Amino acid sequence: MPAYKNEYQRSIEQPQSFWADQARRIPWFTSPKTVLDYDEQGHARWYTDGELNLCHAALDHHVDQGRGDQPAIYWDSPVTGGKRTLTYREMRDEVALFAGALKGLGVEKGDRIVIYMPMVPEALVAMYACARLGAVHSVVFGGFAPHELAVRIDDAKPKVVVAASCGVEIDRVIAYQPNIAAAIELSEHKPDACIYLQRQQQLAELGPRDLDWAELLENAEPADCVPVKGSDPLYVLYTSGTTGKPKGVVRDTAGYAVALHYSMETIYDVAPGDVFFSASDVGWVVGHSYIVYAPLLRGCTTVVYEGKPVKTPDAGAFWRLISQYRVKSFFTAPTAFRAIKKEDPDGILLQQYDISCLKALYLAGERLDPPTFHWLDDLLDVPVIDHWWQTETGWPIAANLQGLEPMPTKAGSATVPVPGFNVQILNREGEQAAPMEQGSVVIKQPMPPGCLVGVWGDPQRFHSAYMAAFPGYYLTGDGGYFDEQGYLFIMGRTDDVINVAGHRLSTGEMEEVVGAHRAVAECAVIGIHDALKGQIPVGLVIPKDGFDGDEVTLENELIALVREKIGPIACFKQVLVVNRLPKTRSGKILRKLLRNIADGKEYGVPSTIDDPASLQDVHEAMKARDVGSAHEARQV
Repeated sequence: MPAYKNEYQRSIEQPQSFWADQARRIPWFTSPKTVLDYDEQGHARWYTDGELNLCHAALDHHVDQGRGDQPAIYWDSPVTGGKRTLTYREMRDEVALFAGALKGLGVEKGDRIVIYMPMVPEALVAMYACARLGAVHSVVFGGFAPHELAVRIDDAKPKVVVAASCGVEIDRVIAYQPNIAAAIELSEHKPDACIYLQRQQQLAELGPRDLDWAELLENAEPADCVPVKGSDPLYVLYTSGTTGKPKGVVRDTAGYAVALHYSMETIYDVAPGDVFFSASDVGWVVGHSYIVYAPLLRGCTTVVYEGKPVKTPDAGAFWRLISQYRVKSFFTAPTAFRAIKKEDPDGILLQQYDISCLKALYLAGERLDPPTFHWLDDLLDVPVIDHWWQTETGWPIAANLQGLEPMPTKAGSATVPVPGFNVQILNREGEQAAPMEQGSVVIKQPMPPGCLVGVWGDPQRFHSAYMAAFPGYYLTGDGGYFDEQGYLFIMGRTDDVINVAGHRLSTGEMEEVVGAHRAVAECAVIGIHDALKGQIPVGLVIPKDGFDGDEVTLENELIALVREKIGPIACFKQVLVVNRLPKTRSGKILRKLLRNIADGKEYGVPSTIDDPASLQDVHEAMKARDVGSAHEARQV
């Protein structure tokens, strides 16, 4: 791996010169003289004295360079039947006009704007309009409950809320205006105005502080890009599942722009003019980074998809989009393909589409379990790339770098650390772990550009949450190990390591074994309290569509499989067959919530949950099988 090793070594040993070179590849108003600096807590800050505007770098610059007629956005909405293409010039003009509308409402550099929208082009327009003015956007997933929206409004204190009148799911329409009105009623902070994009599926009834998007634009004048410092904030993004006081991850402008541009070439191997498709949502960090900003910074076309991997209309939805829009690189979560595998286990729907344009498939958001990796690897003729990152880092920590030096894949591994990320494994004593020894995955300072620079309004919380456990290191909260070849394996959150009679065991390893069974579409293994052994594992499995076997037989086969592969030490003796697992809208299984139910604790329905009814299904299944203390658990 000479090309990778040389680049990685330089990024770690000479970070200032390495990231100075990368910074020259984006357009600045004033080039930075200071590449790397540190704040009073010793945290890295990048390009603090440079001046730029991210909207200019992603839109105006490309128009000026002759890319104005190239599509910037392909919008595809099977839930509404809508499609739309916006060129770079059209996108720039719409953004400038909406920025002017915000400016007319008194929005200035540094003001916060909450955006509460579904996957429509106007969501991207609103985000770029904020960037154009130097305002700080905070995107909240459309449909969040009023209480959760209220605590975010109180934390960010937005001058304006920008929303759509509704979101459209597979079989229902969700009105947004009642949620926003209830949230503002609950919140102490009151925004000056709420702007509604009226969608025909459900119009919003406008109140005294409410404004119509279209009417507002009729009297707006286009706004120019406002220069901002490299260290000025671009957005605040609240981490999913937050309860109580939310934790708003703050992203700076210049470091983020440089890192995203670098990643598009080095990790995703896309060039200007290529089509990039990330099947996520603007409410998540993946949407911010790889639907909204990175593709356009690189001069690519981004696909904005308002639909699901299945049922809109079927499990061939992704293949249709890749074929229709000639997608070169595709990025989604493993859970999306587990849903596809469940409905189309033999990949028959793929045969309807020509996806010869696709050069690589990327997966992140949750660990890519080996059974899903092998299913995809057998199905497709392109590399299946597992890569790992977090809301806090904003771009991948570890990946198989297709644009630098493609490497052989290993099931279960995110391959190698990305240049800039000094990833290390520390044991419980804080010492470096040996190869194949599991421990806490940490990143040695300085963190590279693009990572969080703080928690909104609470700098001490940033330090205590991420930097205090191992001084000089960022704590990822994940456990894992390096193998002898330097490949990184992420085994899941450190609280997913259970202690069975003094033996530390990874539930991720058990999920690998259970998920490899021919009848299993998806699974989760959790550790629950046990008076004798401390903790014991329990498996929850969703069978593949068409499964007509006996559930008791399936349970016995899975127990025997874990005993064979991991050993009797695992004490894996109980499996529940369920129809669905509770997940966030980004596809992460809510394992902590499952543990709380099994252990008989009070639990709340998080605002990020995709299907609240799935919780009741699991709860009833646990009660029926007398799992732990589930009969005592109650929703609050």
